[in-house]
Amino acid sequence: MGLDAKTLLNKLKKEHSLTLDEYRYLLEHRDCESMEIAAGYAKEFQNQYYGNQVYIRGLVEFTNFCRNNCLYCGIRRDNQNCQRYRLNKQEIVDCANEGYDMGFRTIVLQGGEDFAYSDDDICDIIRSIRSAHEDLVVTLSIGERSRESYRRYYDAGARRYLLRHETASPELYAKLHPAELSWEHRMNCLKDLKEIGYQVGAGFMVESPGQTMRDLAMDLKFVEEFKPDMCGIGPFITHQDTPFANEPSGTLETTLFCLSLIRMIYPMVLLPATTALGTIHPRGREMGIMAGANVVMPNLSPASVRKKYALYDNKICTGEEAAECLECLKRRMESIRYQIVTDPGNRAGL
Repeated sequence: MGLDAKTLLNKLKKEHSLTLDEYRYLLEHRDCESMEIAAGYAKEFQNQYYGNQVYIRGLVEFTNFCRNNCLYCGIRRDNQNCQRYRLNKQEIVDCANEGYDMGFRTIVLQGGEDFAYSDDDICDIIRSIRSAHEDLVVTLSIGERSRESYRRYYDAGARRYLLRHETASPELYAKLHPAELSWEHRMNCLKDLKEIGYQVGAGFMVESPGQTMRDLAMDLKFVEEFKPDMCGIGPFITHQDTPFANEPSGTLETTLFCLSLIRMIYPMVLLPATTALGTIHPRGREMGIMAGANVVMPNLSPASVRKKYALYDNKICTGEEAAECLECLKRRMESIRYQIVTDPGNRAGL
C-alpha cells in the first residue's frame, strides 16, 4: 500500500513515532493541507500539556568569542569583521538580576566556546546568581565541554543545558563544520549531559547547505529517540562573512512544519519560536507558536552588545527582542490568544 500524508499524520498523532522513510515522505510531500493538519494536531497536544501559556526565557549572550570555525556561523573564529566582546562576571550577574526583577525565573547564559572563562569562572557566576535568587533557574548554552566540566557546572547549581546537535547526519555535520569537530563527540556531550542529570535541550538547523529531506527526517527520528526536554530549531540563515554567504536560507514553511511534527513526536517538549523565525518573517514567532511552539527567549544582554552577537545576518536585536519590551511581546502573543508566563515551568520545562 502506498504512503499517504494524512494517514502518516494520524499515525504520528497516535503513536508518536514513524519510520525514517515515513518522516521523509511527509517532508517531501509537505503542502498547505498537510501543514494545516499537522498544526491542528500539534495545538491539541500543546493545549493538553500547556494550555495557551508561552514560557519566557531570559537570554544573556555574554561572549561572542569562539574557538570554533563552523562554516555557517557569524561568530566563527576566522571572521575578522566580527566585533568581539566579553561581559565580565558582574555584568553577567547584573543582567540576571535585572531579568529577575522583571519577572524572569529562567536565565540562559549563552556564548561561543570561549575558554577565557575557566570552569572556576563559570561556576562562580552560577553560584553568584543562584545565591541571590534561589528560585532562578540557570541554563547554560556554552558548547562542547568535558564531562568533568559539565559535572562541575551542575554541582554549582546549573540545571539545564542547551546544546544543539545541529544535524543527526554525520555526513552533513562534516560538511558544516571544520575537521577538528566531530559529530560523535557532539553526541557524546549530549549523552553526558543527560547522564549527569541536566534537563537537556538539543536542536537543528532547517534546510542548511547540503541538507536533504532524508537528513531532516533523521533529525526528527533523533528527537523521537533522544527525547530532549527542549528542542530549538530554526531556519538556516546566511551570514555575509562565512563560506556559506551565497547559499539560500531555509524556509518558513518547512520550519513551521517541523515544529508541528516535533510537538506530535514528543508532546511535552518545550519548543521555542526562535529569533531566526522572527528574522525571516515579521510574524514568524507568532506563526511558530501557532504551529506548536511554546517558548520565546527575549534578550537580556546589554543593548551595547546585542548587535555584535550576530550568528546570521539581520538578526532581530531591538524592539520585541529586547527584554525591556516584554509588554510588546505580551501583546503580540495575546493577539493570537496566548499568554506569556515568566515562571520556570514544569519539570520538563527549560
